[in-house]
Amino acid sequence: MAINLSSSSYLVLGLIGLRGPSSSYQLKRAVERSVGYFWPFPHSQLYVEPRRLAEAGLLEESAETGGRRRRTYSLTPAGREALREWLRDPATEVFQVRNEAELKLFFSELGDEGTAERLAEAQVRYHQGRLEEFQKMLERLVDVPDLEKRVAPLVLGVRIEEACLSFWHDVRDSGVRGALARTRLPGGHEGPHPD
Repeated sequence: MAINLSSSSYLVLGLIGLRGPSSSYQLKRAVERSVGYFWPFPHSQLYVEPRRLAEAGLLEESAETGGRRRRTYSLTPAGREALREWLRDPATEVFQVRNEAELKLFFSELGDEGTAERLAEAQVRYHQGRLEEFQKMLERLVDVPDLEKRVAPLVLGVRIEEACLSFWHDVRDSGVRGALARTRLPGGHEGPHPD
């Protein structure tokens, strides 16, 4: 049975490939502790998608006969090949930052005096908290053998949080024009200096 595979499909296949046989609840917990920081999506998909993949022959499903009758999924050879084929293709979707704070900043001139600064202050607190959380995780995981590739997205997360924190500090402390002034534009030019 041929089905369309989405990013969520590959997330399920990949987690089961790394972890081994897993229930939907175990997948949910694994996402919360790892890729969920960078790849948010409805957790309900972790209950629907494994069944869909099992029906397509990419996962094998087994159910407990007693107790809670938990379903456990494991990767089939076809599932492993689908995952490898996806990994062989280096093309990805366009990198997106979809942050409501950016949308609010875009429209902030329609707000009252101090809208951008209040937004910036809240974002500084938010990104500082995420940065500290990522750094603690990185300290805990960086020396664990054979985890370098799984930890690498966390390094990218730290760098993104540092960039966000720097930007929102600039907006909070110097206004939007000040943030623009600290930005190097193409051709080596600097943004307009604040008045």
